[in-house]
Amino acid sequence: MNSVKLIGNVGREINVKEFEGGKVATFSVVTNETYINKNKEEVTSSAWHSVVAWGKLAQVCETLLASGKKVSVEGRLNYRQYQNKEDKTVKVTEIVAFRVEEAKAE
Repeated sequence: MNSVKLIGNVGREINVKEFEGGKVATFSVVTNETYINKNKEEVTSSAWHSVVAWGKLAQVCETLLASGKKVSVEGRLNYRQYQNKEDKTVKVTEIVAFRVEEAKAE
């Protein structure tokens, strides 16, 4: 089963594109993990995740999300690649969302 759930903060303003069949929203989510290293120091590690939402969910994201807002995202991992303008292969890992909700701050 390909399933992902993230709780983090929207990393940048959402980008929404409209096309003939509907809308697509793209945004990033940053998650943080805190741990104690071998020197007994608290260390916070951040990871950035690319998220894509389609159709009605894209519309929800457009009205709900803003940079810095705490969000819960559920979806599936998607791997794709394309050729850029310099004819180099670019590999992309993204989360294709099926649920996006405002998360409660801790």
